[in-house]
Amino acid sequence: MTNGTAVSRPFRVDFATSAPQVFKALVGFDAAARDGLDPALVELVQIRASQLNGCAYCLHMHTSDARKAGESEERLHMVQVWRDAAHFFAPEERAALALTEAVTRIADGVPDDVYRRAAEHFDDTELARLIALILTINTWNRIALTTAKARGTDELR
Repeated sequence: MTNGTAVSRPFRVDFATSAPQVFKALVGFDAAARDGLDPALVELVQIRASQLNGCAYCLHMHTSDARKAGESEERLHMVQVWRDAAHFFAPEERAALALTEAVTRIADGVPDDVYRRAAEHFDDTELARLIALILTINTWNRIALTTAKARGTDELR
């Protein structure tokens, strides 16, 4: 709300400085979600959700992070078409990618078979953390898209 006086400011909010407690809480949630999960799997999940959400900022960040962690270019190119390139991904990665798609497209629901497949590969703690990871990347995607975060930059507005 304003008092009617024009205020000069950027068109989009700088999220980290405008809501530092929220930003810090989300960073903590993200860190807790990935704790104990395979780092390569974490990046695959974040890449796939970012593809689905059309978030260039997060897609750029997570493909770069995956490369730094030793992920192959070949696998990175196949994430978007993982079902047709299933041989590039381990069964648990395929289960996580399917769950990522279902949770990201939550309006369609999470089919029982998708959930069961994930539960076959992850214990309850891992599965809860995987779900939390999917929730956090979807939140980060929405923040980046809402604040018009540009790909290849370091700061989230």
